[in-house]
Amino acid sequence: QVQLVESGGGLVQPGGSLRLSCAASGSIFSTYAMGWYRRAPGKQRELVARIATDGSTNCADSVKGRFTISRDNARNTVYLQMNSLKSEDTAVYYCNAQRTFLNFWGQGTQVTVSS
Repeated sequence: QVQLVESGGGLVQPGGSLRLSCAASGSIFSTYAMGWYRRAPGKQRELVARIATDGSTNCADSVKGRFTISRDNARNTVYLQMNSLKSEDTAVYYCNAQRTFLNFWGQGTQVTVSS
């Protein structure tokens, strides 16, 4: 079992930056692939970025060059650095931990990009 708690969301102007954090507890963090997903109003949840146990990453085309995912296994935390934010980045962002058939989700944090 893994418990995930996201933080760092909020209101930001277009072009601004935010850093999301997801603190994990309850299991061996380093053995899980970690990801950030988002759900915008009226849309399906989509993958934003993912980091594997070996540190390799992938991200959605829509955020390439703007968002960076990283993990700190010593702190049991995964981060999402979001730069050059756009209004279309407005969504609830969810942290995910995955290992084989196991899948855990956080409660989500709201990111609103608006002037």
